Amino acid sequence: QVQLVESGGGLVQAGGSLRLACTASGRTFTNYAMAWFRQAPRKDREFVASINRSGSSTNYADSVKGRFTISRDNAKNTVYLEMNSLKPEDTAVYYCAATVGTHYYTTISGFGSWGPGTQVTVSS
Repeated sequence: QVQLVESGGGLVQAGGSLRLACTASGRTFTNYAMAWFRQAPRKDREFVASINRSGSSTNYADSVKGRFTISRDNAKNTVYLEMNSLKPEDTAVYYCAATVGTHYYTTISGFGSWGPGTQVTVSS
């Protein structure tokens, strides 16, 4: 497994921005496509965004398309999620995930490694 740790969560007002980071260790980072998921209270964990091994291709949930941007810096073993125009419904614990498969996976079953999550709270 690859070990993942998220950072950058916090409390922001609606319309604000946050940048999350996920740092990987333990395995070769470029072997993995990466993704962000989120889970709001009493809701299922849902797909947010993903990126391929080189960073040349991305995939987004419709709910965040145009507002969020996923990127990666393989030299730093880090994947980022830039979140803009945040809404109260974006409030959730955000999780980083890694897969040896395709970055087109959008379900949790496709990802073998997960970080512990970071809380994002958007106030109205």
